Amino acid sequence: MRITRPPFAPVDFKDADLLDSAWYATADPHALWAQLRESDPAYYCDPADGREPFWVLTRYEDVSRVLREHESFSSRRGTMLCIVDLSMPDFASDEMMPDTDPPRHRQLREPVNRALTPRAIAAQEGALRRIVRDLLRPALDGEVFDIAQAALLFPMAFTGTLMGLPSEHWRRMSELTTMTVAYDDPDYAVGDAKTTLRLAHHELFDFFRTEVRSRAAGGTEATDVIGVLRAMDVDGEQLTERQLILNCYALLLGANVTTPHVAATMVRMMAHHPEQYRAARADPELRRPLLQEALRWASPASHFMRYAVRDVELHGKTVRAGEPVSVWLGSANRDERVFERPYEFDGTRQNNKHLAFGVGPHYCIGSGLATLGLQLLLDELLELVEAVEPAGEVRHLASNFVAGYKNMPVRLTPRAGLTDRKLAGAGA
Repeated sequence: MRITRPPFAPVDFKDADLLDSAWYATADPHALWAQLRESDPAYYCDPADGREPFWVLTRYEDVSRVLREHESFSSRRGTMLCIVDLSMPDFASDEMMPDTDPPRHRQLREPVNRALTPRAIAAQEGALRRIVRDLLRPALDGEVFDIAQAALLFPMAFTGTLMGLPSEHWRRMSELTTMTVAYDDPDYAVGDAKTTLRLAHHELFDFFRTEVRSRAAGGTEATDVIGVLRAMDVDGEQLTERQLILNCYALLLGANVTTPHVAATMVRMMAHHPEQYRAARADPELRRPLLQEALRWASPASHFMRYAVRDVELHGKTVRAGEPVSVWLGSANRDERVFERPYEFDGTRQNNKHLAFGVGPHYCIGSGLATLGLQLLLDELLELVEAVEPAGEVRHLASNFVAGYKNMPVRLTPRAGLTDRKLAGAGA
């Protein structure tokens, strides 16, 4: 998705555009969101093509409210706009963590939280730092380097390590998870959109089925995330094989389809705002706010879906019980009512209450792991790279769910005075 700045011209759009994956790769969603925030913050979108209408909420306060108030806005019927009929029941309702409400959601979430505690994540820092260095090492020869493509394996390596997944499958699993959110993108589609989704789901579910069964046959319980899921006790019962597969899929999808695009955004901002990165190199206290600003700026998950449980009044309109409600995080994170100078990248921004990880009961369960990985990437960039130069056309992912990049060619200039030993260490 293109990240643009005001002044915006009025946007002439069709309601069907809000579902069209290609529109997000070529048009100007930020201009539309700004228009809707100002003139129609509770917009009733009717694609008029046989697909069910849905509400579009673009202001920070409304987005935050919907994500927090599970009593009024349920996740049980699905959390993403996609090609399926929004009026249909969700096939994973009450079985997959994203598609549950409290208290069921809390029962599924708490054991996984124990596997992803700050202490557990910190114990992986050495391995994660090596992954980051492996990512950057090929770029340190001064040749053109596609950071968007390289970053696709960045979260897969993290999550694959914690889930105990064989590394020889990581690249394919990264491709498959991207296919589930970019099913219309010509670089990822295999036939039509439904065929692409079906193929990706089948292959991912089959992989996790094999993983779950092999562990069961092994006779000993692993201590990785899949082992935690297998040992979970929910209402006095362990998860079924189907539930295990669905929740493994959900965890992998949540990591793989968002984090790469924050990593690419971080590198891109280093090219556009080198003075902010120099300041963070000199003062480590500036690194945390710089990372938080990169998360706000990228807002990789564009939207989430909920369904109204009861009638709710919003901006003088009534959202009826059962109606789909979409909330747009990329818009909320540019809301002028909350963020001063929202269209400026400010690495010193304080009290940055962005919603990049969501908010409320479904706050991203992997946020700690993602934050550590991105912090390590920022540290290594500051340590090894003096400057970033754009080196070709940036291509955007065709997806209504992920604000992502397909290609971002750059040229990295190593810092002066780096020793051969230090350069060799970027991959050790």
